[in-house]
Amino acid sequence: MTIELKMLAWSVLLGLAYIFIAAGLATQQRGLQWNVGNRDGALQPLTGAAARADRASRNFLETFVFFAAAAIGVVLAKQNTPHTAIGAEIYFGARLAYLPIYIVGIPYLRTLVWALSLWGLLQIVEGLF
Repeated sequence: MTIELKMLAWSVLLGLAYIFIAAGLATQQRGLQWNVGNRDGALQPLTGAAARADRASRNFLETFVFFAAAAIGVVLAKQNTPHTAIGAEIYFGARLAYLPIYIVGIPYLRTLVWALSLWGLLQIVEGLF
């Protein structure tokens, strides 16, 4: 299996971790009744770490589809190289670091790590040209 596909598989698991952590923190704030209910009516806005985890989860999902398409694309086109493999590893590593950095609330570092993940993604996309 190529590095790009391995990083894709690990990113799927990481995405699930983002969702579970965000849901767990939201449940802590809104309560178990909210979690198991049908969630009709207005929701209280999340605050603090729960709100940041929710935003981080949505941010992951925004970039993951592009990462998945690029990773699958370079492998199917047989354009995967050490350069695209490093890009995939950088994307995954940065996304792994992004969640705790965002939850803790380190603003400039969060942006730097996000930019690093985007750079890794672009390294994979470059392999498609």
